[in-house]
Amino acid sequence: MRILMLGLDNAGKTTIVKRIMNEDVSSVSPTLGFIIKTIEYDGYQLNIWDVGGQKTLRTYWKNYFEKTDTLIWVVDATDRERLDDCRLELKGLLLEERLSGASLLVFKNKSDVPGSMTEDNVRTGLQLDSIKTHKWKIMPCSAMTGLNLQEGLQWVVQDAKDRLFLY
Repeated sequence: MRILMLGLDNAGKTTIVKRIMNEDVSSVSPTLGFIIKTIEYDGYQLNIWDVGGQKTLRTYWKNYFEKTDTLIWVVDATDRERLDDCRLELKGLLLEERLSGASLLVFKNKSDVPGSMTEDNVRTGLQLDSIKTHKWKIMPCSAMTGLNLQEGLQWVVQDAKDRLFLY
């Protein structure tokens, strides 16, 4: 399965991938370009494409859309000021024809940080309820503690099983 992990810079995409891979998360630097990690999960091989989210890199996102099964959109739950930017970028992605078959998992990262946005704040801010073109789920998580990361992968795999005929 091909999983594309996108989001604005500093949302925690690389830290999430490192935590999933049981790598050290104490020092993570911004991703300039992309990183591909492969993990076996529930009998499936997941290829996770972690692509940098800096504004200058976002025009290159389209180069990674091909054959994407799931889009994981990572939101920094502490970054209220850029929630509109986050919504606009996600909205643009969901219009892309090459992502039309992909499901959407929204990771509300940094949920463990006091004062972070609630699930409802993010759901409303991203206008998730208006998304009718993609199956989606929002899930609070923490890249630092690992909260709900396995549950997120479980949803991704189960969703693929439900949609695809992988015997």
